[in-house]
Amino acid sequence: MSVVGVRRGDVQARLIADPQVRADPAPFADEMRAKGPVIRGRALLMTFDYGVAADLLRSDDFRVSRLGGNLPRPLRWIADKTDTGGLHPLLPPSLLAVEPPDHTRYRKLVSSVFTTRAVARLRERVQQTANELLDAMESDDGVVDIVDRYCAQLPVAVISDILGVPDADRSQILRFGELGAPSLDIGLSWRQYRKVNEGIAGFEDWLTRHLRQLRRTPGDDLLSQIIAASDAGAAGEPLTDPELRALAGLVLAAGFETTVNLLGNGIRMLLGRPDHLHTLSARPELWPNAVEEILRLDSPVLMSARVARIDTEVAGMPVQAGELVILHLAGANRDPAVFTDPHRFDIERENAGRHLSFSGGRHFCLGAALARAEGQVGLQTFFDRFPDARAAGAGSRRDTRILRGWSTLPITLGKARTAVGS
Repeated sequence: MSVVGVRRGDVQARLIADPQVRADPAPFADEMRAKGPVIRGRALLMTFDYGVAADLLRSDDFRVSRLGGNLPRPLRWIADKTDTGGLHPLLPPSLLAVEPPDHTRYRKLVSSVFTTRAVARLRERVQQTANELLDAMESDDGVVDIVDRYCAQLPVAVISDILGVPDADRSQILRFGELGAPSLDIGLSWRQYRKVNEGIAGFEDWLTRHLRQLRRTPGDDLLSQIIAASDAGAAGEPLTDPELRALAGLVLAAGFETTVNLLGNGIRMLLGRPDHLHTLSARPELWPNAVEEILRLDSPVLMSARVARIDTEVAGMPVQAGELVILHLAGANRDPAVFTDPHRFDIERENAGRHLSFSGGRHFCLGAALARAEGQVGLQTFFDRFPDARAAGAGSRRDTRILRGWSTLPITLGKARTAVGS
């Protein structure tokens, strides 16, 4: 069905099954945006327009979608039959799948703990971990897979600090994160579906035991603080165990894969632009803006979705209550109406931070400040330590449709520069 749809040019089928779109979504987004601000496919609507996407992310006429909630009836039956009833980032009570009042309650509780001061402490941990990982790589004089050795390890350390993961369990959490990465995707094969479920179920089993342990012996991690704040009534009724598991699961789903992708995408992009690396070395104050431009140009999250609450219209097109609209965030991030010469990689772009890679409105990413810190510290520390790093092969992209990043990225490190403070 998808192959036939691709041949017919259906926007939905091309999005799911066209290998050229998977390899490079930018030309596809340009082609679709030229057709109008909103495009109607066989089963849904899509927009690649920045203004439309930004408005829908903030509109009260639309809500977040949930897994299987907008499938045709026969496919919904299949989804119901295969639903394990367990944890999933696109099923309530996940923050990604609920609206107020539940969303307000969860977000208020997390915000009470995930403060500016907490992010600053985590940034120090990012710096420490980056230094340790790079120290261990200094003796490598051949080709290394930087995703495996660095990009994946850095966010796992941060997530472990947030969730209070014992050191002995970190490799297990890394495996759960990698298996569950395609959980946001559409069009999974049965083999992929089973792997995703294996990762999610494994993490949920581990998390159930871990929450019991934290209630008995709380640590100084943020999850222990969330439990304490919840029990103290910081957001009204205390969170149930399923709600706590959903919050922790979202930390893994949103905090792991997206940051791995940001670091991998950034390293690959900068290796291809030695002029930018020269500028950043001379003007390190540009690193925060460089990270914004990397997020804009190669967004770790390609798409989001919203469902119409009522009969309405978007950019003049009628939309019925219950209809699904796909927001192609990566396409919106290259809208020439907002970003001059949008395909150019410009670390000094004045409005780079206007990208939609962290979503918007009430569902704006709670971890955006931490993700930015991981990107800035992770990338700057790597290139400060290995200024002569070079690509050593094509690498391979992750087999995901919603998230975009590298699964392998071979590089030659070159001679290490002495770490600051050593």
